[in-house]
Amino acid sequence: MSNKSAVILVSGGMDSATAVYEAMDQGYEPYFLHTSYGQRTEDKEYECAQALAEEVDAADFLHIETGHLAQIGASSLTDEEMDVADADLESDEIPTSYVPFRNANLLSMATSYAEATDSEALFIGAHSEDFSGYPDCRPAFFDAFQQVINVGTKPETEIELKAPFVEWSKTDIAERGLELGVPYDITWSCYRDEEPACGTCDACAFRLEAFRNAGSRDPIAYAERPKFS
Repeated sequence: MSNKSAVILVSGGMDSATAVYEAMDQGYEPYFLHTSYGQRTEDKEYECAQALAEEVDAADFLHIETGHLAQIGASSLTDEEMDVADADLESDEIPTSYVPFRNANLLSMATSYAEATDSEALFIGAHSEDFSGYPDCRPAFFDAFQQVINVGTKPETEIELKAPFVEWSKTDIAERGLELGVPYDITWSCYRDEEPACGTCDACAFRLEAFRNAGSRDPIAYAERPKFS
């Protein structure tokens, strides 16, 4: 049993699942924090996060419902009147799936959880292809939030915010996860549907492309799967 622990933001997707295995590889005992915030696939994501917690025998699984993000709206993930756009992997614009300032909300809760459990680290699976479109996935944001943690917790509290993939591509994450043996068959990335995955939204397209580039087949079911995947 490890003598150090880390809180990990676990969405149910492949990036956070890989972050779990990365944290464990670094010697941390994992404490899972999963949030349901009114996203279209929240039931499937919760199911996957729970399955992963059981798979790795997580020290704890904390599920928090953060409905205020859905009430605030302005995201196609939470507002049924907004369509989830088809993938555009070349676009640098902020997509409609952006949930305003979501990561600050989630990291605030995770910091509370980490301080309460005397955890030394806090992991998030954000990566470089996220921060091209999501402002709260940028390295500068995580650097700034580390300062928030430092000044906003007890003097004796030391929590390191770790975003191990922040300079990585989705392909890099897939390759690392395959090396670590991440059970991607119990992860979910689709923004639109709970089963099967649509195969055409941004999240599906980036995921399928990553598996293709890594020379592997994505093990989950898709309604539409490009021939290369």
